Amino acid sequence: MSIALIWAEARGGVIGDGGTIPWHVPEDLAHFKELTLGGTVVMGRRTWQSLPERFRPLVGRRNVVVTRDRDFAAAGAEVGHSLDEVLDASVRDESSAPVWVIGGGDIYAQSLARASRLEITEVDLDIAGDTRAPRIDPALWAVAHETDWLESRTGIRYRFVSHSRRR
Repeated sequence: MSIALIWAEARGGVIGDGGTIPWHVPEDLAHFKELTLGGTVVMGRRTWQSLPERFRPLVGRRNVVVTRDRDFAAAGAEVGHSLDEVLDASVRDESSAPVWVIGGGDIYAQSLARASRLEITEVDLDIAGDTRAPRIDPALWAVAHETDWLESRTGIRYRFVSHSRRR
């Protein structure tokens, strides 16, 4: 069982603004689905609530929402109150499917030290935002694979970059 983080970021590490992703790259959404299907997706409460209701829970994945709010309920998802407890329980699961941390910024920052893999979609935009991805330390992370720059059908350039933890 591995812990992986997945996100899309604009230049400067912006991953969100006002609870939304400030761009639309359908090819990234398809990539996200392809990678996470069959696994567990772990997210914070605000990320859960930012998903359009018709997509909650994310189909074909075990959905886990982390929140300090003991009264919070998420229809179709499990709720945990500590990221460490959720990750520990997921790693103990007998499944070989990866655990995917899917946001938001605080959850990424808290889980980065436990991850063995990062899947990042780099979006070629200068854009303002209030949420940033964690900083990737090249001493700890190596680029395992990256695609050439591609153009979305929406006209936005993007590329997929996979990182693996250095031993």
